[in-house]
Amino acid sequence: MKNYDVIIVGSGIGGLCCASLLALQGKNVLVCEAHSKPGGVAHSFKHKGYTFESGPSLWSGLDSKNTYNPLGTILNLLNEEVHLYKYKGWKVLFPEASFDLEVGNLDFREKIKSIRGSGSLKEWDEFLLGLKPLSKIINEIPLIKSSPRDLDLFEIASLAFKLLPDIRNASKLTGSFGKIAEFHLKDPFLKNWVDLLSFLISGMSMHDTNTAAMATLFNEWFKPNSYLEYPKGGSESIVHALLKGLKKNGGDIFLSTRVKKVYFEDDLTKGILLENGSKILSKYVVLNCDRWSIEKILPENIYQRFNIKRQKTPKCDSFLHIHLGFDSTGLNNLPIHSIWVDKWERGITAERNIAVFSIPSVIDPSMAPLGKHVLHGYTPANEPWEIWKDIDPKSDYYKTLKEDRCSIFLDPLKKIIPDIENRIEVKMLGTPLTHKKFTNTYCGSYGPAISASKSLFPGSKTPIKNLFVCGASTFPGIGIPAVAASGAYAAEAILGKKEYKTIFKNH
Repeated sequence: MKNYDVIIVGSGIGGLCCASLLALQGKNVLVCEAHSKPGGVAHSFKHKGYTFESGPSLWSGLDSKNTYNPLGTILNLLNEEVHLYKYKGWKVLFPEASFDLEVGNLDFREKIKSIRGSGSLKEWDEFLLGLKPLSKIINEIPLIKSSPRDLDLFEIASLAFKLLPDIRNASKLTGSFGKIAEFHLKDPFLKNWVDLLSFLISGMSMHDTNTAAMATLFNEWFKPNSYLEYPKGGSESIVHALLKGLKKNGGDIFLSTRVKKVYFEDDLTKGILLENGSKILSKYVVLNCDRWSIEKILPENIYQRFNIKRQKTPKCDSFLHIHLGFDSTGLNNLPIHSIWVDKWERGITAERNIAVFSIPSVIDPSMAPLGKHVLHGYTPANEPWEIWKDIDPKSDYYKTLKEDRCSIFLDPLKKIIPDIENRIEVKMLGTPLTHKKFTNTYCGSYGPAISASKSLFPGSKTPIKNLFVCGASTFPGIGIPAVAASGAYAAEAILGKKEYKTIFKNH
């Protein structure tokens, strides 16, 4: 078996972004994936003519050649174009009111005025005005072009000069977004709305969510010309575009290939050992796996140098899923996405208090048979693992509990499609055990719940020479733009700043 320059363990979005950028620079790259399909959480599966999504459903920032979205930038560098459907609307089902909403500030301003009055609208406008300096910094700092955790003195001086009028705001980007929201917003509806957006992005409340992530979102979603995107064929089309970019530049991927251990000689990273006993050598190894899985594939003496206490790392909760294939006869103007909140007072992270629904076939008919729709619903990172951890998934008790816990989806669904139960032709339910099985994540978790009010996510470098990490357990954190950036930062750490910057000059 041939040797490689770099081996990436795991084919999540972060790992694929890292691999494709390295291959673009001529590195001999191999991606090893334990699952039979690439993409990590961003994957779909087909059943009875339906294409069911299991991962991210809200996409933006992929189309523009001048995008600040790290994933969009990487796709542009690879010269891989994804067919995108553009749209603006979604539906919110809140305790106060249910209404259709469009991205862009104008529509939401009208909703605020009608629901909460002119005083609340003034608060919102002042809040957005307060975010403008932060958005300016996000636009000026080329996040994808260099990890902000590892800036050299020249880069720091250059940025300081460029951002001199806003330099005092720069420190806010790594802190809690909740502090900024609380400073500007007193209206409970507006604070709940910002808290909800934060939770959907990071799996944590606004007080624990990184300001940079939210400033980026507001920069994308609340401009007059904002729109959302859906990739034709679903998230797997993004994965296929990254794989195409990898392979056309000489990279390889092995599926259904589980890595048993990272291989070392004299404490120096030398490659990987597979469960089938094979050894593959490489100069560098990148781990695109969650923080808890790292311990399992490193020798104990090596792992101890990480100084990570696995049991003390807080984690986001897991998911409940519902996948439906249903008759679309007579259904017009269905929302592509809907978000339901039961009771604000229970707290944004309370179990079964929030559900998200996506019906991608509304905009992409290829996702379902003619005359049908396909739906993915999930509770976003608020289903406790502890309820499920000791249950046999083959037992009758598991089946009964799964039906009971997933019944949370039906009432909000009836607000969108009143006769949904009579239309269902295919129904599949998922639990944290399902999520863990198919995404290979610890406890089926969304990722580490590292509060921005306390610390940053760890960077791509490790205490071990030639061993790097990327993905949702590393800086910048959770979410598609964040994991794409983490893959780029791992590539930068391997290539070095000088060679890494040539990517943007040559492509």
